[in-house]
Amino acid sequence: MGLGQRVLQLVWRRGDEAGRAELERVVDEAADEQDDAYSVAVLSRLLRRALQDDPGLREELSALLPAPAAGAITITASGERSIAAQHIGTAITGDGHTPPRP
Repeated sequence: MGLGQRVLQLVWRRGDEAGRAELERVVDEAADEQDDAYSVAVLSRLLRRALQDDPGLREELSALLPAPAAGAITITASGERSIAAQHIGTAITGDGHTPPRP
């Protein structure tokens, strides 16, 4: 919750009067909403729009996020024909598929 509050405060500070009013309305609506998925969707849309409108916001928000932990990365897949990767391009599982052409 602390990170979420800091993100909202940063978006608030960088917004104009109309943006602040919209942020306040959306946060109030999300707080009253019983459906968490709806609240996440509404707040995500607002944040996405703020990032599109303010390119510098991305850098400031990135600075708020914790640095990735150094060390080994564990990736697990289980089950028949399961795949797992840290980065993946095209993955096709099953029989009778032809790979896409480059």
